[in-house]
Amino acid sequence: VEAVKDLNLEIKPGEVFGLLGPNGSGKTTIIKLLLGLLYPTRGRISVFGRAPSDVSVKARIGFLPEESYLYRFLVAHETLDYYGRLFRLPGRIRQERADRLLDMVGLRHEAKRRVGEYSKGMARRIGLAQALINDPEFLILDEPTSGLDPIGARQIKDVIRELGRKGKTILLSSHILADVEDVCDRVTILYGGQQRAAGDINDLLRKTDVTQITMPSLAEETLRQLRDLLRRLEQKDIISVSNPRVRLEDFFLRIVEEAQAANIRTSGARAGGEVPAFLQTPTESSTQEVVESLVSAASQKLEPVPREAPPAPTRETGPSRDVLEQLLGAGAKESAPRESRPEADEPVPTRPDHPRAPVSADTSVIDEGRIQA
Repeated sequence: VEAVKDLNLEIKPGEVFGLLGPNGSGKTTIIKLLLGLLYPTRGRISVFGRAPSDVSVKARIGFLPEESYLYRFLVAHETLDYYGRLFRLPGRIRQERADRLLDMVGLRHEAKRRVGEYSKGMARRIGLAQALINDPEFLILDEPTSGLDPIGARQIKDVIRELGRKGKTILLSSHILADVEDVCDRVTILYGGQQRAAGDINDLLRKTDVTQITMPSLAEETLRQLRDLLRRLEQKDIISVSNPRVRLEDFFLRIVEEAQAANIRTSGARAGGEVPAFLQTPTESSTQEVVESLVSAASQKLEPVPREAPPAPTRETGPSRDVLEQLLGAGAKESAPRESRPEADEPVPTRPDHPRAPVSADTSVIDEGRIQA
């Protein structure tokens, strides 16, 4: 069976690209090829000019799978901190990014809750935050709005659009046509592992054989005169005259917004915040500023710099070992010196108080891909 055949696909930097097709059309296979989890039997795949299996390439990719594979016994903040450690991010940066991402996806008030207790829609939100923790240049989203209510779906689509405006390159795979139409710049349609159509979404959907005119409601006499005028000038008649309909999604969201304006409370995830500034793709000027700051910092290393005090312990990171040593006394500290361990070591999730639920076979594949990143 050939899952993908004769596919010539180019995703341009800074665009939101849609991958459409029915089940079995090859969408998941293409994603696995881009992630370096599968290898093509023939042809060539290049991501950032390198092979997808290159570790340096994986570090620049964020991935939201169709199912959110998360450690159920970790709370939301611990989850983002754990995946940030996999990318060897410093503790301060992990803390800042976790706070901003949780606010962006509307889960700031649920940060202390175990993700195993989340609804499917909330799990998709934390999954999106996890995919962004490393500030990726290339973001792959597989059914990002699956399990979300219309409000959550609209918010996630707004986030995707904003990420695109900030310069992120995004591949969106979805069977929800409205999602692709709302956020994508270009799209390709697959069937049987082959590309059947591709191009700018506006060009593909535009009907050139019909002209649509939108204007305020007209009186019947005015419509009659307009029909007569078109018959004389164009030898054509108006095909139909009707009042426009709003989309059900827009009507639903308007009703909900009215309820929110009335301060009617509800449970679950809330409206998300703005996309964090750290997710913006650096421009040439901002890159130059970073280089200049690094050069300045290097020149200042010759001067003694007072060491900053370590950050206060938080509920997520647990109490400091130095505090425990002070409680045990100096004698115990000398007799049993603790072994220093760099912060960049591979993180190990805390053992749960209750037995872990069995993990599906797919989890090991996804986690392996992330650890390699």
